[in-house]
Amino acid sequence: MKNLNKTLFKIYFEYMKRYKISLALILIFIPISSLVDVVVPIFYKGFFDELAGTGDIKVLYGFLLKILITYGIGWMGYRFSTFATSYFQTKVMADLSNKCFESLHRHSINFFNNSFVGSLVKKANKFTYSFETIADLITWEFIPLITTLVLSEIVLFTKSKLLAFVILVWLILFTAINYFFSIYKLKHDIKRTEKDSEVTATLADTITNQLSVKLFNGFKRENKNFQTKTNELHLLRMFSWNLANYAEAIQGALVILLEVGLFYISVKLWKKGILTIGDFVLIQSYILNVFMRIWRLGRMIRRFYEATSDAKEMVEIFETPYEIQDSKDAVELKVSNGQIEFKDIYFNYNQTRKIIDNFNLSIKAGEKIGIIGPSGSGKSTLVNLLLRSYDVEQGKILIDDQKITKVTKESLWKNITFVPQDTVLFHRTLLENIKYGNPEATDDEVVHASSLAYCHNFIKEFQDKYETLVGERGIKLSGGERQRIAIARAIIKNAPILVLDEATSSLDSESEEYIQKALDSLMKNKTVIVIAHRLSTIMKMDRIVVLENGKIIESGNHEELLRNNGLYKKLWSKQVGGFIA
Repeated sequence: MKNLNKTLFKIYFEYMKRYKISLALILIFIPISSLVDVVVPIFYKGFFDELAGTGDIKVLYGFLLKILITYGIGWMGYRFSTFATSYFQTKVMADLSNKCFESLHRHSINFFNNSFVGSLVKKANKFTYSFETIADLITWEFIPLITTLVLSEIVLFTKSKLLAFVILVWLILFTAINYFFSIYKLKHDIKRTEKDSEVTATLADTITNQLSVKLFNGFKRENKNFQTKTNELHLLRMFSWNLANYAEAIQGALVILLEVGLFYISVKLWKKGILTIGDFVLIQSYILNVFMRIWRLGRMIRRFYEATSDAKEMVEIFETPYEIQDSKDAVELKVSNGQIEFKDIYFNYNQTRKIIDNFNLSIKAGEKIGIIGPSGSGKSTLVNLLLRSYDVEQGKILIDDQKITKVTKESLWKNITFVPQDTVLFHRTLLENIKYGNPEATDDEVVHASSLAYCHNFIKEFQDKYETLVGERGIKLSGGERQRIAIARAIIKNAPILVLDEATSSLDSESEEYIQKALDSLMKNKTVIVIAHRLSTIMKMDRIVVLENGKIIESGNHEELLRNNGLYKKLWSKQVGGFIA
C-alpha cells in the first residue's frame, strides 16, 4: 500500500506542478486568511482589557477598526484562495480524467475481457474525485489547522508556558490517537472499497445482460446475488462508520478534559495576577478555534486514507504493464501492396488452450481469402493476431515484409479495415458512427458509402435521418442495420487491407445480396480476409482456407474444394441441403 501511495502522490504532484501560479496563490492566501483566527482574538483581548479598565471610547473604537481591517484582509485572502482553487482543482481533475482514459484504452483486449466495464468506470471516477477530496483536505483543513495551531501556541507561550505546554501535549496525544486509529481503519476501508467496486460491477453486468435475466428467469437469482453483495457492503460500511463513531467519542472526551483543565489552570493564574480578563477571552477564542479545527482532524485523517484507498484501484491499473506495446524502435507501417504472411505461428490462450500450432499462410497482394472451419478452429484468433489484439508466442506476421511487432499499432490499424461479427456502435448519431471510419469524410461521401452498404434507405426513414442517435451500443437499430452501418464505416475508411469476420451474418437474404455487391466494389484493389460460416459469402473468393484445430487442412477455390471429399464439401452439402453448419 505504501508503494501505491507513493505512486499516487507522484502522479498527483506531476499534474499539480503544471499549474504553479494557481498553486502558489493558494499556498500564499490560505495562510493569510487563516491569520484572522489568531490575530483577531489578540485585538479582542485588548478590547476587553480596555473595557474592564478605563474604557476609553477612542481606544475601543481603534480596536474595532483593527478587527474590521483584519477581517477584511482575511476575507480577501479567502476569496483569492477560492478562485485559485476553482481553477487549479478543475484543471488537475480534467488532466487526471484524461490520464485514466488514455491508460485504460492503451490496455489490450485481454485486459477488458477480464474486467467489468462498470467497475473500470467507477475506478476512474473514484481516482479523479479522490484528488478533489485530498486537495480540499489540504487546502481548507490541513494548512489552516497548522497555521492556526502554530501561531496560537506562539501567542499562548508569551502569556503562559504552562498553558502552551498543556495544549501542545494534548495536541500530540490527540493526533497520535487519530493517526493510529486511521491506520487501523484503513484496511477495513480498502475492503469496503473493493466490495463497493464489486457491487458496481455486478450491477453493470446484470444491466448489460438484462435481456438474458428476463428470458432465462434469472431475476430472483440475480436479485438474491446482488442483495448478498450489498449486504456484505452494508456490514463493511457499518463497521467502518462505527469505528469513526468510536473515534469521535474518544475525541469528545479529550476535548471536554482540555477545556475544563485549561480554565482550571487559567483561574489559578488569574488569581496570581498573571492573566487578565482579556486573556480569558483570548484563551477561550483559541480554545474554540482549536476545538473546531482539531475536532475535524480525526475525520480529516480518515477521509484522507479513505480517499487514497479509493484511488488505489486505479493506481494498480496504472502500474499494470500494457500487454501489447509498441517496440522502442517501432516505425510507421508502409503498405504498398498488401501482402500478408503468417510464418510458423504458435499461440495459446492463457498458456493452457492451444489454438494455433505451427501455422503458415501466405496471402498475395490483392488476393481475396476466405477462411472457414468449425468453432474453435482458430479463425477469429488469426484475425486477432493480425490486428495485434494478442501477440504470437512464436513465429511472425508480416505485411509487405514488415513484422507487425516492429511497426506502431496505430499505423497497423490505420491500414486495416475490420468489420466484426457483433457490431457495437457509439451512442452518437448515425453520421458520427459512419464517419468514425474517416472523420474527414464529407456528408456526400457518407451518403454514398451508406448507399453502397444498403443502409441509406432505412436511414432516410428516421425522423432525424443521419442525425438520429442510435442508443447505447446501437441498441435502437436491428442487428442487420448495425451490420450495414459497420460496412458503410468500412467503405469510408478505405484501407488497403480488409478483414470481414462474419460481416453478413445478421443480414437477411435480400440485404445480403445488396451487401455482396457493395463488398465486391469495396474489395477491389485490396487484400481481403473473410471469415464466414455461411459459405455463399466466400464461394467467389480467390482462395478458401479450411481450418481445423489451428491448422490448414484444405486450401483452394470453391470448385477445387468441392472436388475433394473433405470438410468443405461436407459443410457445403449441409448448407445446400438446408442445414446450418
